[in-house]
Amino acid sequence: MVTAGAGPSDRPASAWAPLRTAVYRNLWLALLVANIGTWMQTVGAQWLLIHHSNASTLVALVQTASLLPVLLLALPAGVLADSFDRRHLLLAVQLFLVAVAIALTLLTLTDRMPPALLLTLTFAFGVGQALTLPAWAAVIPELVPQEQLRSASALGSISVNVARAVGPALAGVLIARTGVAPVFGLNAVAFAIFTYALWRWRPGNARAVEVPERFTAALRAGSRYVRHSPTVRRLLRRALVFVIPASALWALLPLVASRRLGLGSGGYGLLLAALGVGAVVGGVLLAVIRTRLSANQLLFGAGAVFTVALAVVATVRVVPLVLLALLPAGMAWVTVLANVNAEMQLFLPAWVRARGLAVYQVCFAGGQAVGALLWGLVADMGGLVLAYLAAAALMLVGTVTSRIWPLPDLRAVNREPAAYWPQLHLAYEPDPRVGPVLVEVRYSVRPERTRPFLAAMDLVRAARQRTGAMRWGLFRPAETTDQFVEVYLVPSWDEHLRQHGGRLTGEDREAEERARECADGAPEVRHLVPAAAGRTLTDDSEAT
Repeated sequence: MVTAGAGPSDRPASAWAPLRTAVYRNLWLALLVANIGTWMQTVGAQWLLIHHSNASTLVALVQTASLLPVLLLALPAGVLADSFDRRHLLLAVQLFLVAVAIALTLLTLTDRMPPALLLTLTFAFGVGQALTLPAWAAVIPELVPQEQLRSASALGSISVNVARAVGPALAGVLIARTGVAPVFGLNAVAFAIFTYALWRWRPGNARAVEVPERFTAALRAGSRYVRHSPTVRRLLRRALVFVIPASALWALLPLVASRRLGLGSGGYGLLLAALGVGAVVGGVLLAVIRTRLSANQLLFGAGAVFTVALAVVATVRVVPLVLLALLPAGMAWVTVLANVNAEMQLFLPAWVRARGLAVYQVCFAGGQAVGALLWGLVADMGGLVLAYLAAAALMLVGTVTSRIWPLPDLRAVNREPAAYWPQLHLAYEPDPRVGPVLVEVRYSVRPERTRPFLAAMDLVRAARQRTGAMRWGLFRPAETTDQFVEVYLVPSWDEHLRQHGGRLTGEDREAEERARECADGAPEVRHLVPAAAGRTLTDDSEAT
């Protein structure tokens, strides 16, 4: 994987480079159509609920029902995407989404769509999208060269925001002229187009996992990686402190359109289109802006702009002024999320990419889902103005914290895969399922080198825990002054073999090399497995 923040992908001219690859271009266009259909469906669902009692909560629950499945299922979906053929998984899920969209169309057309059923089918549609997101994110590196991953991530944001600009506007016009049912029907057609594009795609080098990880083990491995990666945790934190207050703008905008601005469905579509246009402009200009401002300057500026936009929407009743405020809000939205998403794509190693991106999607969607419900309840109790001003205050606080929790500088971090551990020479061949496995590494370190050794081993600890260790410790025998013993516990022999076979990166290798430079000679390594857990290699040879 390329080093984040460095290389050709930083040049503005590369912003559209992935679209020169025919396969990526076809799938990107088909996904754009599907995204437009999704936004049309969201507007249609919200408009069906706008005249019910407790409309503030019901309208906000549409967004919650759409995004809550991502919160619940994204990580299991990431495990599936890392373990099975991603194209087949995507095809099966898109067929399910087409079926749900058809059901929405028919039930709405026959006037059999109470709020509870609408929210249930919206949730079912969200389930399909939750299964799609990690698989699609993990497929992108298979479609474009590695140096274009940052550009592909930005294009993904552009696709979503073009859909935000086009989808609501189309939905508003259709709802005003023909009702909500045709909007749901067009969404079914849109996902059928994406399904067809996936069916036509034939990967040149089919991805194969020789021995897929067991589901629960893979789930734990992904969670363990995120838990022990300060960089990933920092990126997730920055996403959350932005998304939770920002979700108020999306969740309550239908009520602003109808109650404060006196607009119909077409006017609501126009407001969403302004946000989408701003986001598209922001995505296009992002590569140029990155060359003039640091990532943290961008983060601070985007948060400040969004704070002002929330305050304007809360207090202004003049439609043109609200539209002018929504344009830079869209730019701020894509600036923050495209930056965080690109850093996640470039930082995560290949073996855990889908699971790591799934956790990011959990935070992103969960922040939106919880935020939408929170701001809906605040609006019901205290009114729209109070909800928007409270969100603006929270956004301002989050923006200030960018000075405390800045985005990490990844330009000097080596994320290239590095299988550098020596080949194992064992007297026993443990079953892959055997565990736990205790690995013991003995170092000989002179007293004057103890301090740099301990500092290096702190980095080694993080690498061990990210790649499989459940527990880790560093000890020194009381009988000597120059011996250290590192011990760490791995869940199974299979998990340890995966550490040997591709989970480590150049950053991990550098940490180990620093520790070994402080030691005299190569460390002595032993692997302790449960008694009677294996069979001798000589017995195997005699049997054959």
